[in-house]
Amino acid sequence: MSGNTAGAPAFRKMDWLPRDIEVDRRDDGVIVLKSRFALKPYEKHIPASLAKWAIERPDTTWLAQRKGPDRQWRKLSYREAKRSVDALTQGLLNLGLAPGSAVAILSGNSLEHALMTQAAMQACLPVAPISPAYSLMSQDHAKLKYLFGLVKPALVMVQDGPMFEKALKALNLDGRTIVHVDSPAEGIASISFATLLATPVTAEVDAAIDRIRPETTGKLLFTSGSTGMPKAVINTQQMMCANVAMGTQVRRHPDGLDPVYLDWMPWNHTMGGNALFNSLLTEGGTLYIDDGRPTPGQFDETLRNLREISPTYYANAPAGYAALAAALETDEALCQSFFKNLGLMAYGGARLPDDLYERMQALAVRTTGQRIVFYTGWGSTETAPTSTGTYWDTERVGLIGLPFPGVELKMVPAGPAYELRLRGVHVTPGYFDQPELTRAAFDAEGFYCIGDAGTFVDPQDPSQGLIFAGRVAEEFKLMTGTFVQVGALRTDAIAATTPVLLDALVTGQDRPFVGLLAWPNLPACRQIIGDPDAGFDAVVSHPELLARLRQGLQAHNASTGGASSRRIARVMLMTEPPSIDGNELTDKGYINQRAGLGRRAALVDRLYADPPGDDVIVLG
Repeated sequence: MSGNTAGAPAFRKMDWLPRDIEVDRRDDGVIVLKSRFALKPYEKHIPASLAKWAIERPDTTWLAQRKGPDRQWRKLSYREAKRSVDALTQGLLNLGLAPGSAVAILSGNSLEHALMTQAAMQACLPVAPISPAYSLMSQDHAKLKYLFGLVKPALVMVQDGPMFEKALKALNLDGRTIVHVDSPAEGIASISFATLLATPVTAEVDAAIDRIRPETTGKLLFTSGSTGMPKAVINTQQMMCANVAMGTQVRRHPDGLDPVYLDWMPWNHTMGGNALFNSLLTEGGTLYIDDGRPTPGQFDETLRNLREISPTYYANAPAGYAALAAALETDEALCQSFFKNLGLMAYGGARLPDDLYERMQALAVRTTGQRIVFYTGWGSTETAPTSTGTYWDTERVGLIGLPFPGVELKMVPAGPAYELRLRGVHVTPGYFDQPELTRAAFDAEGFYCIGDAGTFVDPQDPSQGLIFAGRVAEEFKLMTGTFVQVGALRTDAIAATTPVLLDALVTGQDRPFVGLLAWPNLPACRQIIGDPDAGFDAVVSHPELLARLRQGLQAHNASTGGASSRRIARVMLMTEPPSIDGNELTDKGYINQRAGLGRRAALVDRLYADPPGDDVIVLG
């Protein structure tokens, strides 16, 4: 079924896998979905693709990043990369690290980060990229020290020693090798990346590569820590390679263009490090590392890059698309460059607001005469990561799609929605050195209990896909016994008020009505009130902003049909940002609802006080 509406311009063509879904409805209400298409063969391990392209397209650029004071692109071909990775592999082997010990990378995305990742895999050493936020944003380094103690890395790489000096000195580095790229940290013995890169290669490298098995641990990727300390998820070579094959089997660019990506998503996160990085490498494409971010003051770098790079595939968070749309609407040359080769736009992390979807499609039509599908998928660190995708021409945002070939999706009735569980070759064998958590993560049939909920777009026609309905652990009931689906309500409220709200905590457990504790989107709010220097205190009390917020939420309430589980009765805007150390904000930027509500219990009480205070917005 096509998402095209009558009279609307056609979507730019993509080669989609047909939606042929087997539906097993059990007597107890459980439903199991799976594609009738078998998963196609895939590589034995991730480094095999680097070796393949070094032979078949040696001069093609694999990675590029702006470097040096002039910020020009430093490009790395597949041939250059393979030579460098082999030298680094030999360097790691010469260090005599304990077999299977981890290589931790504390820094962000870089050419050196990518090369070290491939080298560690070739040496059969699992690479463990740790969020830079745990080193650079945290004050107590509690999560960094916890993860360090959990995986016990034999080698730690940092891009710049002085930048990470405080974090390194918070760790016990006895018996560990430190590698720096740019400069060493004062008082900490380390080896330069360049020294390892100059290591003469011997036959030991090929022998090490031959020892890689499908079950070999390629990465230890860390969960967001939304329910406690992060867990180290074992990512085997097989699960990563299989997941790449799943994604490429359901969607392909029909024009035969070599994949070109410009992307900023961090490689310590499974979406950036696996879904994007591994896919690009397996397809033999080119990745331009974007040092910009979808945040004020940093998005200009992304725009500069997009004026030079025409991607075939582009992914960003809704906040990034909001900034991009504003720039495209006033810059025709940027529009031409962005849409020139673009086959697909992808989003994740939050629901894409309807008005933003329409703006981006209007720009696409103005530039190309065609619309471009917005694609999204769903999964987790434990599933390498993507298990479902919207692999058809769809206009609807908020979907999570349908299962990929090789994926079984189990739907267990849970209130008004279904708890979702997954089984397949792409699912992790477990958590590193935490067997009790591994056992608790799987049900009796071997399905991974991901903790998310979902519903059908149309229960009578499963091929229309599934809608994300939030985290099972976040759901609650009002005092009336009415079930509230927190995830869906949160994203709908943010979308309804765009761009006023950045994020929100949904309140109401054992209370008479639903409320929001919300964070304003400061840059957007400043623009709305016409004051580029306004602080949070000025923003949260500004009449124009409050009127716009009230208008958006009243429109949302009017669309609920009177359902108390969907209607937002009160709102309070907060001035204190979410805290990483307080576990409110994960390193991936997600809001931990439980931790946030617990930390801000006094604000919840004020939200429900009778009569309400002046800082509480009461919606009629």
